[in-house]
Amino acid sequence: MLARRRRPGRRSQASLRRTGSARYPVVPGAEYARRVDAADPLPDRPAPDNPQGKLVLLRHGETEWSRTGRHTGRTDVPLTEHGEELARAAGELVRGYDFRLVLTSPLQRARRTAELAGLDAEIDPQLIEWDYGGYEGRTTQDIRAELGYNWSAFTHGVIRGETPGETVEEVAARASRVLTRVLPAMVDGDVALVAHGHYLRILAAVFLRQAPRFGASITFGAGSVSVLGYDREQPAILAWNHGPQLPLEPPRS
Repeated sequence: MLARRRRPGRRSQASLRRTGSARYPVVPGAEYARRVDAADPLPDRPAPDNPQGKLVLLRHGETEWSRTGRHTGRTDVPLTEHGEELARAAGELVRGYDFRLVLTSPLQRARRTAELAGLDAEIDPQLIEWDYGGYEGRTTQDIRAELGYNWSAFTHGVIRGETPGETVEEVAARASRVLTRVLPAMVDGDVALVAHGHYLRILAAVFLRQAPRFGASITFGAGSVSVLGYDREQPAILAWNHGPQLPLEPPRS
């Protein structure tokens, strides 16, 4: 078999990503397996039919990586100053809801968003962002230049890296487990989930009974709020991608 030739002048994948630093650590593989892959037990009874509470989704505020379009999965990047402003504004948007359950991803950008939004959130490891594996920290533009075609995570998937990576369907399976937990709480009131852009788009697709890749068609800006619920017996989008102002272009990541 012929060895694959490296394109002249191109840096290695490891040198392009630079994610394993003390400042922005990647969640270690062993911890990742313990906290995320150890699935929560399913409930004793199935989810209720047509609960009347609302499912409020908050995407964390802006980070330096989200601002520059870098895929940010397990790397623990903090909010920017603007990201903190967006988190506070999101709190104003959800002030009137009757939350019986509030869950957040364990990563600091989500936990800090919940705090600034005035939400007393419980950590749920199943809400952690998509594991991008070898594409962690890289932009879509950079990945497409390397591959030579119009790559996207939803269409083509990711590769192994410092973490094993996940398929779209594996992210959807985690989202499905979260929904089995939150739907019973929606019988008594509203539920808020504070998490990440790609993850919440996939969770919304699962809630709407669509294929996980439907999430590619619903963008979700940093610091924005979306609301899911039921219209009669059908799961529905009640509001989507609301922030301090209407988006002028799709989010970079």
